[in-house]
Amino acid sequence: MADENQVKVEVGGIAVDRLRSLIERIEQLEEEKKAIQSDIRDIFAEAKSAGFDVKAMRTVIKLRKMNAADRDEQEIVVETYRKALDM
Repeated sequence: MADENQVKVEVGGIAVDRLRSLIERIEQLEEEKKAIQSDIRDIFAEAKSAGFDVKAMRTVIKLRKMNAADRDEQEIVVETYRKALDM
């Protein structure tokens, strides 16, 4: 019988230490992500208190992430839909 104090190296073909390391790294990044999301909320609150339209800012940020061709395509589709709905 194996010594109970012996560290499990592998269980069911899974490298326990490697799995634990990966899980802990993900957990750490999730904590960092929470902190960053909180910082972003604070910046949007600051922008709102300064009179900026936060919804418009979010849209601009989304558009800046897109490449020019995708952005142009989306604008054409939106304009087509607006015309179809007499807007």
